[in-house]
Amino acid sequence: MRPEMKYLEWEAEPLDNARLANLCGVLDENLRQIESAFDVTIARRSGHFTLAGAPAQARLALDVLQRLWARAGQELSLDDIQLGVIERLSDANEASAEDGAVPQLRTRKGAIGGRTPRQVAYLRAIQSHDITFGIGPAGTGKTYLAVAAAVDAFEREQIERIVLTRPAVEAGERLGFLPGDLAQKVDPYLRPLYDALYDLFGFERVGKLFERGAIEIAPLAFMRGRTLNHSFIILDEAQNTTPEQMKMFLTRIGIGSKAVITGDLTQIDLPRGAKSGLAQAREVLAEVRGVAFTQFLKEDVVRHPLVARIVEAYDRLEGGER
Repeated sequence: MRPEMKYLEWEAEPLDNARLANLCGVLDENLRQIESAFDVTIARRSGHFTLAGAPAQARLALDVLQRLWARAGQELSLDDIQLGVIERLSDANEASAEDGAVPQLRTRKGAIGGRTPRQVAYLRAIQSHDITFGIGPAGTGKTYLAVAAAVDAFEREQIERIVLTRPAVEAGERLGFLPGDLAQKVDPYLRPLYDALYDLFGFERVGKLFERGAIEIAPLAFMRGRTLNHSFIILDEAQNTTPEQMKMFLTRIGIGSKAVITGDLTQIDLPRGAKSGLAQAREVLAEVRGVAFTQFLKEDVVRHPLVARIVEAYDRLEGGER
């Protein structure tokens, strides 16, 4: 038996079999998701629930159950369950009440805002600074929120063009391994940026904006020698830039432009011994006025709840190797 085990009892009232089915999911799949996220066990007999686990985790899991029960008048998707878990873990509602209104970004999907306190701080930094760095593990929304902020600025006619770029650095392969010409070789590295644009603008509109030159996606090497005015520029996967590339990128920013740089310093694919331009920029620009940094943590992961635990496990491993 685990130490300090806490047992909590809860009765879903008034009993409604349809709502109960929505809450629990097929074969109690929703309950299994909550168990996995909080490392607890949930036993159910009709509308009576028994939760067992570490005291703090059991209370969090019970709170999520009760919140979801209030919304169970309609079918709850797996996304609803996972986002309910994330919102409770980050305590975003309380943070928003204390720190002021959450920025709302205008996109095809409706208004988008941060789900965790650091995501909210990130969006505020983007809105109030010309250069913003978002650093942290995969799944924390660094790139997606940056693209959403770019879409919002475009829709509000604050900028004339969106420019998205990444370094074409391979995780184990070589560009020559891939078929096609240079544009076709680098396209897979830019695909996550296309996906975010399609999601936020819609497929047809993205195509039209590409034709007009209002959206541009290109490898970082193609940025050299340019000055980008009245643009929203996003450099993704910045941990794979060299210091020279990072300096080159930052000096491309022209009048009326914003830049967002995102990356994960635990996933550097540069040759062994090469210094990351993102790591250097964090040191060099930390005190520069007008530049903002947001450091995301595993608690900000907005993917499957297991992703946060995977990040934590790798952090422990890497911490032991140092």
